[in-house]
Amino acid sequence: MQTDNHSKTIGYLLWIFGFTGSHRFYYGKPITGTIWFFTLGLLGIGWLIDLFLIPAMDRQADLRFQAGPINYSVAWILLTFLGLLGIHRMYIGKWLTGILYLLSAGLFGLGYLYDYWTLNRQIDGLNRQRG
Repeated sequence: MQTDNHSKTIGYLLWIFGFTGSHRFYYGKPITGTIWFFTLGLLGIGWLIDLFLIPAMDRQADLRFQAGPINYSVAWILLTFLGLLGIHRMYIGKWLTGILYLLSAGLFGLGYLYDYWTLNRQIDGLNRQRG
């Protein structure tokens, strides 16, 4: 049974800034997210095409990642806007690293980037443990 653990609304809001790849990271596509980041959404062409691909990316993410007590959208919003402060890590229950991020600006930005690559997998693992 499919659950709706990623939001199309959040996906489209992140798409507005899609030339940075943020919507692709949100849907669990870190490699293409990184490519979009460095090429400004494949010079805008890939960004425009993604407008029509978001529903499919949303369905794939819903099938791939486990729903549970930790909400993916809340965690991603916290990462996007407060990631250097570690608030997203505290939200998912990783208090020690959250405080470390708070004191070190997301481990000098490297931990922040790491979380863009792995946040979906981190939440998936925690939801499977708790679910």
